[in-house]
Amino acid sequence: MSKPWLIIFIFLLIQTFSHLSYGDVGTAAHYSPPYIPTACFGNDASQFPSSNLFAAAGEGIWDNGASCGRQYLVRCISAARPGTCNPGETIQIRIVDRAETSVSRPSSNGATIVLSTTAFGAIANPSAASVNIEFQQ
Repeated sequence: MSKPWLIIFIFLLIQTFSHLSYGDVGTAAHYSPPYIPTACFGNDASQFPSSNLFAAAGEGIWDNGASCGRQYLVRCISAARPGTCNPGETIQIRIVDRAETSVSRPSSNGATIVLSTTAFGAIANPSAASVNIEFQQ
């Protein structure tokens, strides 16, 4: 006796797990100095990690300032121009500002995360205005 329901269940299970993503999907832009004052920590220069891998939170993750200090893993997954992403590069960034109110306006409005020039250059060609990313807190 055949059990077609078992075959269907296994197929659906494989399909479900084969499409799991690394995290949430969004866009990343970049901004340049001056980085201070920030919406999170004002003029305190110690807010920036020594790696210079930091970002301003877009409205989707700002969370009324609760995102200040949060750290995210970020990687570039695609861009308008092929070859823009640095394949296999994942960075850890720290949220230090709000994109909407940052002193140095980002190159692309409406981004999920606006990365420092160093952070953006670590995952993508810095000449790009924005890229599609996967990110996870």
